[in-house]
Amino acid sequence: MRKEILENPRVQTFLAEHAEELSYEAVERNLPKLHEFISQSTECCGCDHTAHCTNYLTGFIPKLRVVRNSVEIDYVRCEQKVREDDRRDIANMIASMHMPKDVLQATIEDLFIDDYSRVDIANRAADFVQRTRETGVLPTKGFYLYGQFGVGKSFVLGALANELATIKVRSVVVFVPEFLREMKNAIGDNSLQEKIDYVKKAPVLMLDDLGAETMSAWTRDEILGTIFHYRMAEQLPTFITSNFNYDELEHHLAQSQKGDLEVVKAARIMERIKAITEPVQMGGKNRRD
Repeated sequence: MRKEILENPRVQTFLAEHAEELSYEAVERNLPKLHEFISQSTECCGCDHTAHCTNYLTGFIPKLRVVRNSVEIDYVRCEQKVREDDRRDIANMIASMHMPKDVLQATIEDLFIDDYSRVDIANRAADFVQRTRETGVLPTKGFYLYGQFGVGKSFVLGALANELATIKVRSVVVFVPEFLREMKNAIGDNSLQEKIDYVKKAPVLMLDDLGAETMSAWTRDEILGTIFHYRMAEQLPTFITSNFNYDELEHHLAQSQKGDLEVVKAARIMERIKAITEPVQMGGKNRRD
C-alpha cells in the first residue's frame, strides 16, 4: 500500500510542492491520510445536481494541506455545490406571502423592454440595486408602480427582489388582497401583531396589487396605516404596485365597505405612501391576453 500511495501522481505533486515543510517521518506518519485522499475522487464528478454526486462527500472535493509538519484533508465545495448553495441563499433572501411562483422567479430579462416606460423602470430598479451595492445602505424610497392590468408590474417586484437577493438584501413580497384577508383571520389565533411586525419591519417591503379590492376602515387604518407609518418613520424602502395612480388610489381608499366616504383618513394613508415611494407609470401590452 505504501508504494501505491507514494507513486500516486497527485500525492507526488503535493509532496514535491511541500518538500521543505514535510520531513520523511511526517510523510510516513501521514500515509493513512494520504491513502484516504487517493481512495476517493479528487475532482468534481461533473453532475448536473448534487443529488447525483458520486463523490465520497456529496458536493465536496478533498484538498490536501500541510499543518505543522502534518497532512490534513480539507473538503471544499465543488462548483455545482457552490451554484446550488448560491441559488438557495438567494431564495432564502426572499420571503413571500401569497405570491405566485413565477413572479418570485422573475428576472430583469423577463420584463420585455419593449416600451419606454419599461426602460425607465428597469433603469430605476438597476440604480436602486447599484446604489445599495456601492454604499451598503438601502435608499429610503422605493417606487409606486402603477399601470393597466396585466402589463407585468408584479414581475418587476419579483425581478427586483431577486436582484437584491444577489447582494444579500432580504425582501418581503406580499400579495395585498390575500394578506389583508389573512390579517382578519389572524385576530382569532392571536397572531395579528406578529404578522404586522414581520411585514412592517422588512428591510425591503414589496406590496403587490394595492387597491385591488374595497377594504374595511379597519384594514386600511389599522393594518396598512400602521405598516406605512412605521416604514415612513424608519425610512425603510417600500415598493408598491397598483392599477390606480395616486389620485385614483386615494379615491378608492376613501370608499369604505359600508359605503361611507372617508376623505381625511384616505388622505392620511396617501400622505404616508407618497413619503415612502416615487410614482412610476408602467405601460406596454397586457401580457395575460
